[in-house]
Parts: sequence; C-alpha cells; structure tokens
Amino acid sequence: MSSLGALLPAWRYHLESSFTEVGDYFLSLGLGFLLSCVAVRLRLARRGPKLMLVSGNALACGAFLLLALSTPPAPSAWRLICVFGIGASAGLLNAGMFQAVSPAYGHDAAVTTNRAGAFFGLGCLVTPLLVSGVYYVYTVPSILVLLALLPGFAAGFFARSPLPPARVFPPSILSAITRAAKDPGMLLFGLMLFVQFGNEWSIAGWLPLFLTRRLGISPEMSLMLLVLYWAILLAGRLATPWVIRRMNPRSLATIAISSALLGLIVLASTNNRFGAIMGIVFVSAGFAPIYPLAVRKIWQRSPDYDLPLYSGLFSLAAVGAFLAPWLLGYVAESWGIQAVMIVPMIGACVVFLLMLLIWLEAKLSGTPAVT
Repeated sequence: MSSLGALLPAWRYHLESSFTEVGDYFLSLGLGFLLSCVAVRLRLARRGPKLMLVSGNALACGAFLLLALSTPPAPSAWRLICVFGIGASAGLLNAGMFQAVSPAYGHDAAVTTNRAGAFFGLGCLVTPLLVSGVYYVYTVPSILVLLALLPGFAAGFFARSPLPPARVFPPSILSAITRAAKDPGMLLFGLMLFVQFGNEWSIAGWLPLFLTRRLGISPEMSLMLLVLYWAILLAGRLATPWVIRRMNPRSLATIAISSALLGLIVLASTNNRFGAIMGIVFVSAGFAPIYPLAVRKIWQRSPDYDLPLYSGLFSLAAVGAFLAPWLLGYVAESWGIQAVMIVPMIGACVVFLLMLLIWLEAKLSGTPAVT
C-alpha cells in the first residue's frame, strides 16, 4: 500500500503537471480494496483465512510484476489496472489477517493491533528505502520485481502453513458503520480513524512530489525524507504505550494534534530543506500517538473482541487513507502543489474536534474508560 507514494517520483511525476492522474492512482487503489471487501463478504470469508492470504499475496505478486512492465512511457491506464490489483490484494490480506490472528486479538486486542500496526509501519519504511535505489543502482522495473518477490514468497509460505479453520464474519464497511451507530462513541472512533488515516496517507502519498515541486529538493532526497516520516511515525507508535503509562492520554492527544498542526504549517510555509525536515518531524511525531490512543479507547469500550466490528472499522479507516490522497490530486490541480497541505490541516482540526466529542460523549454516557 505504501509503494505508490514512493513510486511517483520514480515514474517522473515530479516533472509532470497532471496531478489528477496522480490522484486517480489512489482512487484505483481504493476501489480495488473496496471490491475485494465485497468479494470476501460474499464468497471468501466462509472458506477461511488461508485462501484469502494465499490469493491476496499471489495477486499482489502478479500486480507488481505487471506494474514492472507498465512503467513510463507505457500508458497510465495499464498502471491504473495494476494499482487496482494491489488495492484488491490489500483488502484480501486485511480480511485474512483479521481472521488468522483472531485468537491473539481475543486475548488483548489493543496490544495485538499495535503490534500489527508496527509491522505495517516497518513495511512502509522499507518501501521508499528500496525505491530510492532507483537513483543509484537499480531500475524501476527491477525494484518492482523485488517488491513482487516478497508477496510471492508469502503466498508460498501460507499455502504450506496450517491456519485456523474458517470463522464466518461479514467484513462489510456499511455493516460496521451500522453496528457502530448503535454506540455513538464507537461511531465517533470510526470517523476519527477514517480522518486520521486520510491525514497520514495524504502526507505519505504526496510528500515526495511536494518537496520536489515546491522546494526543489531532489527526488532521491525527497524519498529519504519520506523514510524519515515513516521512521518517526513507527518509533512514535512503538513508544506511545510507554508514554501513556506516564502521561494523561488527553494531554498526550492535545500535544500530538498541536504538533501535527505546527508541522503542517511549517511545511506549507517553508522555502528550504531545514524547514521541511522540521515540519516532517513535527507532523510525524504528532500523528504517531493518535492511532494507538484510538485503538486503546476502542478496546476499552469493547473489551470482548468483536471481529466484524474491528475489521469493519479498520477497513473504513483504510478507505479514508485512499480517498484523501485522491482528493488532493484535484486540489493540487486547481490550486497548485503548495495546496496539498491544506487538506491534512483541515483533517487534523477535524480529528481534534472528534476527540472533544468522544470525551464529551463518554462523560455524558458515564463510560468508565474516559481517561
């Protein structure tokens, strides 16, 4: 999922002005994800996680191999199809992993979810590191072939591994929203994850293009700054459980949103590399605690692991991660690349407002876990 933001400079979109085309890549990724969620709900969930994990990894492998054959100057329509396949594979893997690790989630959903998020963040960190090799040693197709090998090996591994039997559940985003609507606090958590993932992936998807087009930073350096963004985000999420034990979560959330807003303002107004680095540090450090805090609160409100609800809420968050970067393509086309920081700024304010509503709802409803 993180490969797209890193690949755009390698595809030389930092020299192109078709920002809507860039946005369409994220839309294609999201449509693939949604379609796979429908397929899982209708057919695959009853056949167990093994089929979803094998088919998801095999599909990702094939999509990356085809993408290696579709690098520019090939028509962008071919890349849109391949990106659609990557999104579909992400949806299959998301549903399969929720089923496969459900026993661990049942013991301590918050800890397991944070660990899963840490491994996901590690993968996001590795991707721009690999793609940065395009500017030194490798070619774009060779990087994509390397990326295809990883899910290819994973497909073979899961095909030979014993996995738990099928556990029927409908990971429908709409059904998750309907279930969450019965608990206003849970619905607010879902909306907060939707907006927060949109904020994080707006930066992850557009940061290299923004740095290159706005500040004149080289594409290879912009990818290294994207690595910095993911590294601080990952480190912050690993450190958040330790910080929560020593700091009031409300204070931590307020400081985090303030840091993110400060970083976005710095990124939007700076004209040099040092300002860009400081902005990235503030943004990533501010975004890092939001997801662990939300997961902790969701688990406190629903300590008995509810697989359909958890899967649906995090699928909803993933949709936000695709829709926001797509919207930014049209914002950048209309107002210029400097405007791509506007949507995350608005999103950060919305997240803070949702936090206030969550605290207010918890106080009015008498929910014990409001700290």
